[in-house]
Amino acid sequence: MSLANYKISELWRSFMPQKREVKNRLNNDLISLTVYDSNYFMAFDPEKNFIKWAAVEVTSMDEVPSELDIMVIPEGMYAVFNYKGLASDHSFFQYLLGSWLPASEYVLDARPHFEVLGEKYSNTAPDSEEEIWIPIKSKHN
Repeated sequence: MSLANYKISELWRSFMPQKREVKNRLNNDLISLTVYDSNYFMAFDPEKNFIKWAAVEVTSMDEVPSELDIMVIPEGMYAVFNYKGLASDHSFFQYLLGSWLPASEYVLDARPHFEVLGEKYSNTAPDSEEEIWIPIKSKHN
């Protein structure tokens, strides 16, 4: 997937029926996870590809249906932000990566980025809420 070919609706439409088959979900939250190549943020290019996951958190990997892939998120530090607003408004991400991060003591770490979409999330509501998790590490390491 890329920003120029962003088919997130199709991803979620294909995942939601399969979600019901995951019996060992930790909670009802949905996880929107993105894996970027290490050079993805070097220069903006809407054609650059990334891997997008529609996911749920599980208590164990024993009962995950075989047709679903499993990802274990590597441990590390994350900056966590509570976002309220339209899911389609990407200005908050632009602020995080273009202003907050450069002014902080951190740089991006090469681990997955993700959003936790809980009970207050709605992809069309202006008062939608979600948690945004950005992988970071100290600039001084």
